[in-house]
Amino acid sequence: MEKYADYIKEIEIDSLWSGTRHIVWRLHKQVNVLSGVNGMGKSTILNRVVKCLPKGGDANQSHVKGVHITMEPEDATCVRYDIIRSFDRPLLNAEIIAKLGLSITTELDFQLYQLQRRYLDYQVDIGNRIIQALQSGAPDAARVAQAHNEPKRMFQDMIDRLFAETGKTIIRTENEVRFSQIGETLQPYQLSSGEKQLLVVLLTVLVEDRLPFVLFMDEPEVSMHIEWQKQLIDLILTLNPNVQIILTTHSPAVIMNGWMENVTEVSDITMNE
Repeated sequence: MEKYADYIKEIEIDSLWSGTRHIVWRLHKQVNVLSGVNGMGKSTILNRVVKCLPKGGDANQSHVKGVHITMEPEDATCVRYDIIRSFDRPLLNAEIIAKLGLSITTELDFQLYQLQRRYLDYQVDIGNRIIQALQSGAPDAARVAQAHNEPKRMFQDMIDRLFAETGKTIIRTENEVRFSQIGETLQPYQLSSGEKQLLVVLLTVLVEDRLPFVLFMDEPEVSMHIEWQKQLIDLILTLNPNVQIILTTHSPAVIMNGWMENVTEVSDITMNE
């Protein structure tokens, strides 16, 4: 029977860069920021960890690949996780997707397309819980029903506030994420790269439904306004206090709101063999 981890306690990589480096990284329960100059191996470390976690997050597979993961609790058999990459590169199979009638041309667009599907499933689950609460006949049924909808409302309020300067607001009557701007309806794919990036991050956190999970992010600040970079970690934790964040960054702004002590330099977790 599967037992999900609350978070990852330690990552150990037997060999990195052709066996010349050994990595031991002891992690914080919530926020972990990996820093270092270009070429130090930040993205390589994240990629090695993510690649060792097959679909479903079965951490027992990791030892085969030379990546050892210690979880909390230690008898957990798997871990929920999401990975967000930041570069808005052209999609390799964009022509095939265009034939399906989808306006998807970049990797960020494709992430948004996948998240729209997860967002629909999330809303169905929330709707079922609200109906169940209201039909329970309990004295606090209305309060419980409202509480089920609170994370979604919080997400919508966040996006509206963050996008306020450009006059964009989420259309709350739509099942998918769409925006209104001066009377025009916009698809997420019509947003700027920075707006798409922020939306991908916050929507990913929302659809995990406040369950414990690990959010891997490789330079999430790319294309984001500096004020959004400063707020990013706090926004994520507000939406889901049970998330563990593991990210790489070159931006001081990401850690400016009190996260300096959560920064780890690659050189501090590296032992030469």
